[in-house]
Amino acid sequence: MTPKDRLLTALHKGKPDRLPATVHQWQGFHLEEFMGGMSDLEACKYVGLDAQIQYFEDMAQFWLVDADFTKLNTSTWKDVPRIVSNEPERRVVHHTISTPEGTLSYKTAGDRKTTWITEYLVKKEDDLDLIRKYMPVPRLNLAPVQEKYDEVGDAGILRGFVWGDQAGCWQHAACLMDVTRLIEATFDKPGWVHEFLGILLEKKLQFIESMKGARFDLIETGGGAASSTLISPAIHREFCLPYDRRMHDALHNAGFTVTYHTCGGTRGIEEYIVANHTDASETLAPPSVGGNQEPWDLRMKVGDRLALIGGIDQYNTLTRGSKDAIRKNVLELFEKVGRDGAYICSASDHFFDTPVENLKAFADAARQCEY
Repeated sequence: MTPKDRLLTALHKGKPDRLPATVHQWQGFHLEEFMGGMSDLEACKYVGLDAQIQYFEDMAQFWLVDADFTKLNTSTWKDVPRIVSNEPERRVVHHTISTPEGTLSYKTAGDRKTTWITEYLVKKEDDLDLIRKYMPVPRLNLAPVQEKYDEVGDAGILRGFVWGDQAGCWQHAACLMDVTRLIEATFDKPGWVHEFLGILLEKKLQFIESMKGARFDLIETGGGAASSTLISPAIHREFCLPYDRRMHDALHNAGFTVTYHTCGGTRGIEEYIVANHTDASETLAPPSVGGNQEPWDLRMKVGDRLALIGGIDQYNTLTRGSKDAIRKNVLELFEKVGRDGAYICSASDHFFDTPVENLKAFADAARQCEY
């Protein structure tokens, strides 16, 4: 099998020739510092992994180091950044957004690895009116997606997002508003929270319409803010499930396969993940790196209803572990999670300082796991 065949077979709940092995996303910092400036596709080939290549153009994820939100500006939504510090390890940007009916503002900081929010956009209830009326939704340009798909070829699969700071509605809201305030609002003003999520859902559905015909093998939704390490199963059921399901149904109607990202916080929401109509659940982060159940415990609960992606502790095992520890972890995941197929063994999130030889050891161990 080619890497593409191997990954797609697992995603469609089948048994490939052997255990697929990959990474969630290859970060630019690691590519520059450890891989000699290779692309993510070149790096996967170099270490022997099946490639999952993430497409970012037009998706507007705030955490990207080189994100440029001015490219989404319109005549009625103008994001004007003021660069406070442009040092690579101390990037600070203050944003003012002007609309015909008022202004909004937010602040970000960052380093060479990622970007984070230091002041949130939504500060008062009626800020939603400006978001509803004026926040622009780009249309996906299909031509560069096709080019990237052709470039990946049989080396792996091409992944996309649904537009927004995060792909899921709840997770997107948690990037626009402090998540503690958002959680409190589910008790104090649940109708307002539903209004907020509904606004974001309609914009995401609009973007999905523009995705039709795009050559993506997999679309990622969700995000860690919906995991049960942050919110309760009851909040997830009311404020995540109905919006996730509508997005997933729209993506399926457009011909896409869907993976739902909750990092490793799945305990107590397993049935809601199944009920949101996703095809796969990721990233199965184990308790050693912040999850709340082992990947094989999730497998026992969802059975063969979902494909699973992830499971490797990218810090304690893949970065700091010995080659023998990596091999043992891969074999354990193969036996306990992937013995019946429908499983892609992957680093459970981003890594930045992982030795190249450890990545090769990961790929080598997966090649020993034949069906």
